Amino acid sequence: MTGSVNILYFAALREQLGREGQQVALPSNNVPVAALVQELRQHDARLDEVFAATPRIRVAINQKLGGFDTCVQPGDELAFFPPMTGG
Repeated sequence: MTGSVNILYFAALREQLGREGQQVALPSNNVPVAALVQELRQHDARLDEVFAATPRIRVAINQKLGGFDTCVQPGDELAFFPPMTGG
C-alpha cells in the first residue's frame, strides 16, 4: 500500500494556483519529483499552466533544497517555489 505526500506552493505559484497546497497519493514508493509533477500536470490543467509558465521552479523536500530527480517517500513534504534572487 502506498501513502501520500503533502505539497506546498509558495509565493507567485500559490497566487497563480489559488491554493496553498494539497495532499497527493503516491502511485508507488520512491517516486522521482519529476514523475510526480508530470502526473499532477496531466490531471490538473491549472497546475500544468503554472509549471509551463515558470520553467525554473525550485523544490524542497522535507525543508531541504532538492532536485526534480530526488525520490520522495510517503509522508514527505514537498514545497514548490519560483526562482529567488538575492540582494
